Amino acid sequence: MPYSLVIFDLDGTLADSFPWFLRTINDVADRFSFRRVADEEVEGLRHASTREILRRLEVPLWKLPAIARHARRLKAEAAAEISLFSGVEAMLQTLAASGVQLALVTSDSEANAREKLGAAASLFAHFDCSASLFGKPAKFRRVIRRAGVQPAQVIAIGDEVRDIEAARAVGIACGAVCWGYAAPAALRALAPDHTFERMDDIADALCANVG
Repeated sequence: MPYSLVIFDLDGTLADSFPWFLRTINDVADRFSFRRVADEEVEGLRHASTREILRRLEVPLWKLPAIARHARRLKAEAAAEISLFSGVEAMLQTLAASGVQLALVTSDSEANAREKLGAAASLFAHFDCSASLFGKPAKFRRVIRRAGVQPAQVIAIGDEVRDIEAARAVGIACGAVCWGYAAPAALRALAPDHTFERMDDIADALCANVG
């Protein structure tokens, strides 16, 4: 089935923000009084679901909106430190040239997202930003409705377990990238429809069915 709409996550999928996250997380933990992350814990957390991470770090759910707002401010200040992964622009251009609609769904602000994407932002037809931590299914549904396509024609591509879970919650295909926040083994355990080892694999796989 050719895909008419590709919904991308931003951090860890298109933008290389994980190093920034590791430098920042303990300052955020101190500010909001949740447990700091020790270096030796990082790999284990990459194998955990979002809810499990929150439980391990003892983050109360009621604090999440304030934490998200603070993180967005920090990301805006650190914009120069967070670049796109190599090959992102070429991959997006290839998809757009093949007639595929592109959408971005992220918990970051649209202003931050557009700054990170730079000139590539113009390739996206739809943005749904500033999502709550567990709000991706609703965001996906809105984007699909705006795009005017059927769920069977849509794939969501991300780097976390929750991206796969959100795609399945709305009945769309899911693709997992192996260079982001979650460990590849954790993503493969959920058997996504596509697993991408390299950036070039995305256009190679999706454009092969376009035409």
